[in-house]
Amino acid sequence: MSPGASVGLPPAFPFVALHGQSALQTALLLSTVDPLIGGVLVEGPRGTAKSTAARALAALLPGGRFVNLPLSASEEQLVGTLDLEAALKAGDVRFRPGLLARAHEGVLYVDEVNLLADGLVDLLLDVCASGINHVERDGISHVHPARITLVGTMNPEEGELRPQLLDRFGLFVRIGNALAPAAREAIVRARLAFDADPAGFVASHDEAQRMLGARIVAARAALPAIGFDDPTHAAVAARCHAAAVEGVRADLVMLRAARAHAALEGRTRIEVADVDAVAELVLAHRRQDDAERAAQPPAPAPATDQSPPASGEDWGALPAQDVPIAAVKNVRPLNAKKP
Repeated sequence: MSPGASVGLPPAFPFVALHGQSALQTALLLSTVDPLIGGVLVEGPRGTAKSTAARALAALLPGGRFVNLPLSASEEQLVGTLDLEAALKAGDVRFRPGLLARAHEGVLYVDEVNLLADGLVDLLLDVCASGINHVERDGISHVHPARITLVGTMNPEEGELRPQLLDRFGLFVRIGNALAPAAREAIVRARLAFDADPAGFVASHDEAQRMLGARIVAARAALPAIGFDDPTHAAVAARCHAAAVEGVRADLVMLRAARAHAALEGRTRIEVADVDAVAELVLAHRRQDDAERAAQPPAPAPATDQSPPASGEDWGALPAQDVPIAAVKNVRPLNAKKP
């Protein structure tokens, strides 16, 4: 090899070849179809393929953009700033794009997000929820689209994320390190095959990857036409009420996630099965446990005149349902059958 010759980066592990991470794969796909869901927070110990899954997701997208946000990043590196070179040489006021601009229509990955400065996490979540980056600094005012699939990971041994920030992540996946023998074997076999021949392994999954990528593009296009009907609102409100979540952020995220799930399944309307498929991803980090509920003041006794509840108090009688998320295998990462 001649001096200065560049060495190409190895290909990303195929998303469809991941094993044992069906909940994570589902959450990543939903957030990719609708980035305004608010990103995915992944909690788990080291060696559980968190970064591998995020890189694999980026490889599915049309531009294949994967941007890693280092913990040492500054705010101006993230959002962008004044182009000092242009200002000094020509006196021009120009905007120098930051990592958010680079990640537009791609994946922005933050490892150990719980160790990132709270201000940057807050800023990230604001942009993720709006899809727009507003920059007002250094004498410049600039706005640009930033529809990013935010993937944050954290190891609970390194500390927790503040509850206010935890709630702002749209979806949450907790990965355990206890795998069944069959799953461990499948993961190891796939990894060894990839390491032995990365190009060949990727080529063997190329058709499945293309089909899944096409499903994502089609789901994104279909998303605006899928509405939220009354049964969907009732099902979502009942599940959020049963989980005793604070505020209505969970309701909004669950509606978006259920719509993205329906779009990936090729449906034109949301069904209860779509709500069931995404409910735990939305509620896992927001559900209040029994101790928290016991600490809350008791609800006031009903009025003696038996007057009807105020608007918004009767959230419906549907029970909360914990339904396993469908396994992601090959080209059907969600429910395998269409209705």
